[in-house]
Amino acid sequence: MTTPHTSPAPASSAADARFATPEGRQDFWRATFSCWLGTAMEYADFALYGLAAGIVFGDVFFPQATPAMALLASFATWSVGFLARPLGALFFGWLGDRRGRKVVMVSTIILMGLSTTLIGLIPSYAAIGLWAPLLLVLLRFSQGFGAGAELSGGTVMLGEYAPARRRGLVSSVIALGSNSGTLLASLVWLAVVQMDQQSLLEWGWRIPFLSSAVIALVALWLRRQLRETPVFEQQKAQLQAERAAVVSQPAPAARRSFWQRSRAFWVMVGLRIGENGPSYLAQGFIIGYVAKVLMVDKSVPTSAVFIASLLGFLIIPLAGWLSDRFGRRITYRIFCLLLMVYAFPAFMLLDSREPAIVIPVIVVGMGLASLGIFGVQAAWGVELFGVRHRYTKMAVAKELGSILSGGTAPLIAAALLSWTGHWWPIALYFMVMAGIGFFTTFVAPETRGRDLNLPEDAV
Repeated sequence: MTTPHTSPAPASSAADARFATPEGRQDFWRATFSCWLGTAMEYADFALYGLAAGIVFGDVFFPQATPAMALLASFATWSVGFLARPLGALFFGWLGDRRGRKVVMVSTIILMGLSTTLIGLIPSYAAIGLWAPLLLVLLRFSQGFGAGAELSGGTVMLGEYAPARRRGLVSSVIALGSNSGTLLASLVWLAVVQMDQQSLLEWGWRIPFLSSAVIALVALWLRRQLRETPVFEQQKAQLQAERAAVVSQPAPAARRSFWQRSRAFWVMVGLRIGENGPSYLAQGFIIGYVAKVLMVDKSVPTSAVFIASLLGFLIIPLAGWLSDRFGRRITYRIFCLLLMVYAFPAFMLLDSREPAIVIPVIVVGMGLASLGIFGVQAAWGVELFGVRHRYTKMAVAKELGSILSGGTAPLIAAALLSWTGHWWPIALYFMVMAGIGFFTTFVAPETRGRDLNLPEDAV
């Protein structure tokens, strides 16, 4: 096992060299804004869907089901998007490692933007019957296929642009994008839920989905102007030089064990489970649980998401800075531990149905899982993998972890609630997923400051 990389990469790294020039700094800021906006769109789409699934989709697409079963059906369509994500990650990751990061970033924003806009145009169950939920499932799958590479693509691009000593802080911009998208979605929904129930169900819920087209068009325009990352450009030049060189007997590649070849992949899966599962329970299932099961006014959970999103602009960069200062492992470990402690008290407090209690509970859950821990994960994920297969490995590992946690967490939680009629199995489920992330940090390498042009994974 090699010694973990704990010191910053030298100033001669590809990203630092380009950042030292005026043109390089301009490229950096353009890429940063583009990655932020694209990730904001992805998470706005998913937050819109999560809020819609918890608040109105049961009535619009599954009107004949009981409230608990309608919630279950709504989150079943939610999970379809996550099943599509690893397929998108595999396809677009392969494309990104061979053709470059930019071509994928342009493709995914088109696919996601179109899918989300079309969701807002689906007729209701009352108008076209079973075709309504079927179309919802189809577009949700298409949305997930593009999203499978969007988050990882932005993370890789920003990590490969960032100066090594500030990689944690800069990479946390990806999490700021997710937070911005959640904030935007909660703002729009906060306005929409003020409508009377009939208007909300007939046409009001469509407004957030249709308005996402504006973000997609702006992000597409920005990404068409992007330059390829300095790390990928250096890797591409090196590969071309190797092909041009005449080598009669190339040196045999060092033999590595299966664990050495796959360790970074499975570490990323474990870290992702510890973040993504609790995150989607906090900002997905709990919203529906509070609004549809506890029958708290719909504006209460929506307000909580809004407040948490505002606080995220402080929590996320702080988490990224802490990971630069103290290391990725210890910072991530503390967030996971706090989530494990949070689980049972959170559901006990939600049962009070008091807005003054419910709102802080949701805010704390999102602050830990959806914001803080995510701010650390961005740089760590990029540094775990070697340059040759970074996009593919990270994207697939993240989406596999997402399927095993976030993609199915609201569905499993809704099923547990329907079968047991109580919250304690859900709290236990929450704690187990956070625990997986916690224990993964003990087998994960410390990668702070690692040279991103190294060909092998960090083991």
